[in-house]
Amino acid sequence: MDRDDNNLIELITYSKNLDKSRVELLTLNASFHRNSEPLNLHHTVVVGQLTDFDTTCDHGFISLPYIEGEELEIINLNGREIHCYWFIPITEKERDYKIEFGCDALEDLFEEKQFDYLDEQRRSLV
Repeated sequence: MDRDDNNLIELITYSKNLDKSRVELLTLNASFHRNSEPLNLHHTVVVGQLTDFDTTCDHGFISLPYIEGEELEIINLNGREIHCYWFIPITEKERDYKIEFGCDALEDLFEEKQFDYLDEQRRSLV
């Protein structure tokens, strides 16, 4: 079911390791977005354990691309508006925290704890 909708998004992610798991991660999310349920800002998804994706962060949180600045947030291409979002690997406990307290509370926790978004082996902040 390939939808023609106005929910055009691009996901970016960061990692210390450049390997095929990053491509798999983004490909799976793109497929889910187009063929199952549309993804959007502040959604969370289950990542599970992908090939070569050795991590304690088995979920993902879709956030604004704060570290890139506002110029990356919206791209206009051929009259279409594309939103660029940051895919942040998170733990299941952090996902549960977001569900209970909201996305702003989770992002505040990230800032308060100054979490290392590149460390996919990090302990849960919750």
